[in-house]
Amino acid sequence: MSPEEGKTTKNVSRPITSTPNDPCLPGSVRMAGEERRLQILAIAVSLFSQRGFRGTTTKEIAQAAGVSEAMVFRHFATKEELYAAILDHKACSGNFEPETMAADAIARKDDRAVFESLALGALDYHQKDPEFQRLLLHSALEKHELAEMFFDEFVRRVYEFLGGYLRDRQREGALVEMDPAIVVRAFIGMVMHHSLNNNLWDPQKRLLNISNEEAARNFTNILLDGIATTNGRRRSRGSRRNR
Repeated sequence: MSPEEGKTTKNVSRPITSTPNDPCLPGSVRMAGEERRLQILAIAVSLFSQRGFRGTTTKEIAQAAGVSEAMVFRHFATKEELYAAILDHKACSGNFEPETMAADAIARKDDRAVFESLALGALDYHQKDPEFQRLLLHSALEKHELAEMFFDEFVRRVYEFLGGYLRDRQREGALVEMDPAIVVRAFIGMVMHHSLNNNLWDPQKRLLNISNEEAARNFTNILLDGIATTNGRRRSRGSRRNR
């Protein structure tokens, strides 16, 4: 979210009894079409992340933006169009594009750099934009269509592109044979659980206080190297054979 959008969302709960777009009203502010559209998007994300989708109406979005409800529908004909615009806006912000972020490391076949860059990118992104993370949680809990849209446009894409890289490296003998989807799930699980802890459950970082760089490096080490020593792995294999 840009600084200008951040300033707008501070007053989301203030009731609006008139329409500031009317140039005859004292102190009214007119915005260009795209600027107004982005303002409405930012406020919608803020309200949805605070109250959920069921708890937020287009009328409340309009009041928080200081415009009429008709103005909201002028920019977004339906709520569905507004939801799609939120995802498009986040995607076009360019802050987290996994394929681009890992492109150089993939070209070098540097497995450690691939996972570490993706982990750091995801952690930095959600640290800077916790509202979007809360909005996605609301959408999943409410079984809202935005959750399915996000799954189709982002989650599935990550599984496919990272899974494809893992399969290539398995064929080259660099990685053990295992369903790539399991590896991707384990990797994303570590990263997203850490992010959720920092943003929602433990923002004071009482349980674990490390930088995003350190987290990304250690999660990558766990994924690629495991945590058992050579002797520990031997004992574990022997234990499994004796079962």
